[in-house]
Amino acid sequence: MNYTFTSIEKCNMCNAPAAEARVLGKRMNRSQGSRPTKKIGISTTVVRCRRCNLIYSNPMPIPADIGQHYGTPPESYWKPAYFTIDPDYFKHQIDTFFKLSAKQSELRALDVGAGIGKCMISLSNRGFDAYGFEPSEPFYQRALGKDMNISPDKLQLSTLEDVEYPPQYFDFITFGAVLEHVYDPSAAILKTMKWLKPDGLTHIEVPSSAWLTNKIQNFIYRLQGLDYVGNISPMHPPFHLHEFGLKSFQEHARQHKYELAFHKFMVCSTYLPKVLDPVVKPLMAKTNTGMQLEVWLRKRAKS
Repeated sequence: MNYTFTSIEKCNMCNAPAAEARVLGKRMNRSQGSRPTKKIGISTTVVRCRRCNLIYSNPMPIPADIGQHYGTPPESYWKPAYFTIDPDYFKHQIDTFFKLSAKQSELRALDVGAGIGKCMISLSNRGFDAYGFEPSEPFYQRALGKDMNISPDKLQLSTLEDVEYPPQYFDFITFGAVLEHVYDPSAAILKTMKWLKPDGLTHIEVPSSAWLTNKIQNFIYRLQGLDYVGNISPMHPPFHLHEFGLKSFQEHARQHKYELAFHKFMVCSTYLPKVLDPVVKPLMAKTNTGMQLEVWLRKRAKS
């Protein structure tokens, strides 16, 4: 893969100077395992913003073509069970929308990074007029296929940088497992806010920068005298470019005048030996150090 390495001058979410960020360690362009010094590869420096806890690499590796990351077939990216349409898929998020939204009918929704279209199907089944766009052509073609049967009138093959929708067009926009892959998450949020109606809601799920498993992995590296970290993976699957703190969104909301309507930390998988889960999962739940952060952003109505 070919990359251009770009120096970061400020935190993408809160604008704090990058020179003030804390250096966490190095991340390789391959899976590191427990002995990264035994592996051959290229590494970049991983830092944490001291103001909002955003974790990112500096310099940032930018691929020569997006196909380097997302041109793989969906079967190579997801387990076979993912392709089964579960009637409860995205149920929690849709239920949360209806709890937070004053508007309950005649709703239009957008799935950012629609993948194979599962979220669009769930939204449609709950009464939304559902739209989406997807940058990966293999995923896009799978969504249009006979299994998912998404209409090409509803789904665009496009990147977030290139796609356009009318202003104030959507009541609900979802970024499920997307924002961590975006090189400019601040610009992504602000662009989609323009498409959102006043009082509309944006749902975002991202990796948490407080995840306990990464802290444990980094501690194990330190015991070996190594300066590697387990955070993010900008040059290998799943190509995570950022991990977010709750303060990342609080600061961004304050600066750009939208509201943080709701948030929740989710434990999800620990990726530790299963024998530890009965102890570690309750600890993660109690200390808000689970893998995933869910946030809901509300566009302020004009006064």
